[in-house]
Amino acid sequence: MRFIRATALIAAGLAATSLSLTACSSDDSADASIVTTNAGEPQNPLVPTNTNENMGGRVVDRLFAGLKYYDATGEAHDEMAEKIETADRKSYRITIKPNWKFTDGTTVTAKSFVDAWNYGALATNAQLQSYVFTPIVGFDEVNAEQPKAQTMSGLKVVDDRTFTVELKSPSIDFESALGYAPFYPLPDSAFKDMKAFGENPVGNGPYAFESWEHNVKIDLKPNPDYPGGRPAKNKGLRFVMYQSYETAYADLQAGNLDTLDTIPDSALTSYKSDLGDRAITKPTAQNQHIGIQTTVPHFGGEEGVLRRKAISMAINRPQIIEKIFNGLRVPARDFTASTLPGFNGNLPGSEAFDYNPDQAKKLWAQADAISPWSGKYTITYNSDGGHQAWIEAVANSVKNTLGIDAVANPVPTFKNVRDAVNAKTIGTAFRYGWQGDYPTMMQFLSSQYYSYSETNNVDYDNPEVDRLFDAAMAAATKEESYQLIAQAQTIMIRDMADIPVFDYVAAAGRSDRVTKAELAWNGLFDFENIEK
Repeated sequence: MRFIRATALIAAGLAATSLSLTACSSDDSADASIVTTNAGEPQNPLVPTNTNENMGGRVVDRLFAGLKYYDATGEAHDEMAEKIETADRKSYRITIKPNWKFTDGTTVTAKSFVDAWNYGALATNAQLQSYVFTPIVGFDEVNAEQPKAQTMSGLKVVDDRTFTVELKSPSIDFESALGYAPFYPLPDSAFKDMKAFGENPVGNGPYAFESWEHNVKIDLKPNPDYPGGRPAKNKGLRFVMYQSYETAYADLQAGNLDTLDTIPDSALTSYKSDLGDRAITKPTAQNQHIGIQTTVPHFGGEEGVLRRKAISMAINRPQIIEKIFNGLRVPARDFTASTLPGFNGNLPGSEAFDYNPDQAKKLWAQADAISPWSGKYTITYNSDGGHQAWIEAVANSVKNTLGIDAVANPVPTFKNVRDAVNAKTIGTAFRYGWQGDYPTMMQFLSSQYYSYSETNNVDYDNPEVDRLFDAAMAAATKEESYQLIAQAQTIMIRDMADIPVFDYVAAAGRSDRVTKAELAWNGLFDFENIEK
C-alpha cells in the first residue's frame, strides 16, 4: 500500500512534488537512453518498512527483490523464493534461491529477511509499515509500547537459505503479500545507520541506486547481477519531481519526459487526440477518500457518524466525475476499489454513497440536535498533486447542499499533509487515497481500518470489524473471505469510517521516444518493461 500511494497506495501518493524537468531535457546521449518518468519527493528515506506512500514506493520496489513479485496484472510470481511450503497456511517453511547478491556484493541469506522483518516490527524503530507483521507470532511482544522482546518468536533462521514463519492463525493473504515492500530483505550494512542507508540504499532488485538529488530527481541504473524474473529492459530510470502535472504533461508532449502516469485535469478531454496511440487508459486499483480524525470538533461519536454520512450524501460524485474527469473515475461504492477480486458494489447501506440532498440535510439536522454546528468544514489537500479541482468541487457540493461554510485548503506538498496526518495535528478533513500493493481487498482494508494499524489515519476503531478482518484472513476459501469482508464493510458503512469519493480509471501517456510502456494493475507503470 501505500498512500497515493499507500504503495499503497494507503496512500496513499498520486501527489507529485517538487521541481519541473529542467535537468532531463538534455540531448546528452547518456541521458537520452534513460527512461524519464514523473515522480515526487519521497516522504522518508528509502527504507522498505518505513515507506508507505507512492513516491517512495515506486523507487523502493525497483531497488529490492522480495520472495515474490507482482506482474503487470497483479499476479504474484516467485522471485527470491525457491519454495514456500505450508500445510495449513499458518506454519511456513521458506527456502530462498542460492547465490543472490545485494549490490554491495554481500549474499542475501535467510537472516537478511528475518533481520529486516524484525527491524520493521520493533516498536522502538517506529516503522510506518510495522502493521504488516501483525499476523506473526511474537509481534505483540516486540510492537508493544515497551517491547517485551527484540525479535518475533514466530521467525526462525534454519540455515543460510531457509527460515520458518509461524502465524497466529491461518492467513489467506500471507503468501500473496510476500512481494510487498515491508517483506524485502536488508543487507547487514543497513542496520549500522538506517537513516543513512535510506539516503543511499543497497538493494537486490532489478535496479541499483545511483543518486538522489532531493526535490529534483532520483536516478537508478540496471542491476547487471539481478537473476530474477523482472530484469530491466531499459538503460535506467530517472524519477523526475514536478510541482504540477501540467508542467509534466507539457514535457511529455515536448519529448522531455518519457512516461506520465497522471494526465492533468486540464487535458483529460484532449489527451487521446494529443497523444494518439501513446495515450493510455485503464481501470486501476486506486481510490480517493475524504478522511477526518475523530478528535476534530463535531466528528467524534454518534454526531461524527451522522455528519460523515451527511457529507457523503451531499457530494454529487457523478457530476464531479463527468465535469472534472471527463468520466475517467468511478463513484465509490465501498472502501476498497472496484477492480479488486470479490468487490461488491451493492453492500447494505451503500446508498450512503449516493447523492441525496434531502437525506443529507436530515442527517445534518440530527447531528445538530446532538451539538449545534459551528465553524467551517475544511478539506486540506496537497496542491502539488493535481487535486485542486475535485476537492473544490466536493467542498462546493457540501456547501450548497448543507448550507455550511465548506472550503478547500491547499498546502504545498504531499509530505506536508502526510506529516500532519501521521502526527494527528492536521485538525481538518483531508484528502487521501490508496493504491494497491497487491490485489486483494484485505490489503486495502487491513492497512487503513484495523484499529491498531499505523496507517489507520481516521482513528477508526471497531472491535467487530477487527474480528471480521481476522476471520476473513483465516477463511478457508476466497469466497468465504469475500463474504466476511462484505460483513465488515457493511459495519464500516454504518459507522461511515471515512468518506470514499471515487475509484480510478487511470489516464496516462508515453512520449514518442518510447516504444513500449504499460500501466500495471495499480496505476503505476510496469517500469522494468518500459522500452525506449
